[in-house]
Amino acid sequence: MRRAAALLAVVLALSGAAGCGGGDAEPGAPKGVALVLDFAPNAVHSGIYAAQRQGFYADEGLDVTVRAPGASTDAPRLLEAGRVDFAVLDIHDLGIARERGFAVIGVASIVQRPLASILARREGPVRRPRDLEGRTVGVTGLPSDEAVVDSEVAADGGDPALVERVTIGFNAVSALAAGKVDATTGFWNAEGVALRQRGVPVRAFKVDRYGAPPYPELVIAATRETIRNDPNTVEALIAATARGYELAVERPQTALDDLLAADPSLDRADQAAQLRALRPDLHPAPFDADVLREWAVWDLEYGLLERSLDVDVAFRLN
Repeated sequence: MRRAAALLAVVLALSGAAGCGGGDAEPGAPKGVALVLDFAPNAVHSGIYAAQRQGFYADEGLDVTVRAPGASTDAPRLLEAGRVDFAVLDIHDLGIARERGFAVIGVASIVQRPLASILARREGPVRRPRDLEGRTVGVTGLPSDEAVVDSEVAADGGDPALVERVTIGFNAVSALAAGKVDATTGFWNAEGVALRQRGVPVRAFKVDRYGAPPYPELVIAATRETIRNDPNTVEALIAATARGYELAVERPQTALDDLLAADPSLDRADQAAQLRALRPDLHPAPFDADVLREWAVWDLEYGLLERSLDVDVAFRLN
């Protein structure tokens, strides 16, 4: 399977690096840790790369290696295997990983609201989610897309069963720009921004405005063992990352420099537009236990989780 091959590639790449935790480091030397992202580097990760390049991790005594995953679902396996110390996870992936027996725990949030949305052309017939009754919406084929469509249409007083789903993979931008579908699921900070950059005005119906609670989309996760045995490293990683995101909000051009230094293939204008959209919600913060409980109920109701999740165990609540 592609996912298994991708995982193997990442594991092999990591096996050639120094072991997690920097156990053989000289006394007083920075502690080597590895952090794997949820996706290929982009503006949502700008604070992490700023913390790395501006020396914020070094200030906390850490030498952080940032790695892109082979697939978004690789991170829990890499954490469990001890190949990385920390991971950025989509909150739904964290819940699913725990259902599958991975002892991963959220230790901090990064983005303070959901990024999922339904996107429709501004001049088109879909002016609100319930207008999708009898129309086509492009979906990737992932269960999370179905949850977004069902939640939004139902919350707006429509019948989700009357919406025609068309599987378009990860081609939301081209499909909507070409008029192949009436609307599409997508991240308002990514596909939504990309469409506007293309000159395609869109309406973005954000899922937390239609049925979903304002859950944090991305979280930093570690294993129970790391949290128990190395709490100082956990706190240092969180503190430095928070400084990185503060810089990304206050000095976005500097943060973009740091991001593009790590991945020169990225288009600066696209990433700048994404960062502008994200800045109001891009800051690490403690978890809100009540919001997490509402999120777990929502995920269960819409089939993203198969059983009730104990958020007091799945997240480190201060």
